[in-house]
Amino acid sequence: MDTASATHHRLAPAVVARFVGAYLVVFAVVVLAATAIAYAAELNLDLLVLVLVIGLLGLIGMSWWLRSRVVVVRLTADGYRVRMVRGVGVAEARWAEVEDAVPTTPHGIECVTLRLKDGRTTTIPVALLAADKDDFARDVRSHLSRSRR
Repeated sequence: MDTASATHHRLAPAVVARFVGAYLVVFAVVVLAATAIAYAAELNLDLLVLVLVIGLLGLIGMSWWLRSRVVVVRLTADGYRVRMVRGVGVAEARWAEVEDAVPTTPHGIECVTLRLKDGRTTTIPVALLAADKDDFARDVRSHLSRSRR
C-alpha cells in the first residue's frame, strides 16, 4: 500500500484504559501469588521487589505501546487495513473493491461500514478510535473519492 497519503487511527483512550485495567488485575493476582509463595517457602522478599519492578515496567511499556504504537485503522491511497477489531469482516481491501462507505449502528454501536462490490463488508466501530466519528467518516470518504479519480 502507498504510504504517501496514509492516515492512521489509534485506539481511543477509554479502550487503552480497559486494557490497562485488565493488566492491573492480572498484576495484582501475580503479586498476591508471589507473596504467598515467598511467605510459604520463606524466601527472601527481594523476589517480591523484582516481581513489582518487572510488573510496573510491563505496565509502562504496554500503556505506551497501546497509546502510541498500535494502529487500529490505516487508510492509504491504495486501500485500508483494520486491526484489533473482532468481527470486522474484511480486514483489508483496496479502494477499487469498495462500493461505498455508510454509517451503521449494529446492536446500538455507531460504526462506519465499508460495503465491497462482492457483497462483503468491513464494519469499524468508531468508539474504538481516538478520533471524532464524523472526522473519521470524512477521512474514509475522502480516501475513497480520491481513489476514484
